[in-house]
Amino acid sequence: MDLQYIKGGQANLWTEQVYTFRQAEYMTWPRGLAIAESIWSPEQQKNWSEFFNRVEQHFARLDLAETKYSPSVYDPIFKVGKTTDNKLTVDLSTEIEGLDIYYSFDNSFPDRFYPKYWSTLIVPIDAKQLKLITYKGKNPVGRMLTMPISELRRRARL
Repeated sequence: MDLQYIKGGQANLWTEQVYTFRQAEYMTWPRGLAIAESIWSPEQQKNWSEFFNRVEQHFARLDLAETKYSPSVYDPIFKVGKTTDNKLTVDLSTEIEGLDIYYSFDNSFPDRFYPKYWSTLIVPIDAKQLKLITYKGKNPVGRMLTMPISELRRRARL
């Protein structure tokens, strides 16, 4: 591709299925920050950690302005597998360094006093769902996620 003909960039938000302004805000931020970084920052100055530090500063501004935004960058990433004896396993990671993941299999809402994720989880045979949340220090930053065990099984093809 010949980059000399590219004059800029755009990021559309098609609103056929966006019914409220609050939902449009949620769909716009922090995506708008990411497209600005991508288009306006020189390649040699792009750095994920530095960019995300700036995004978190914008999150504080958006909170003050009562603007809704997506905190999905804090959500854990699931990798599902199985052991040789067909037990369901879950490995978790995050896009952001320094986050702690807390979880429960007992239908309760985990907080930082629940088990902390350290390594591969083996899903209890009677579990119906995995609930988890991410923390940064003592503060919850991620959304409380509920993952049905049936979905984990589907992903592991059990």
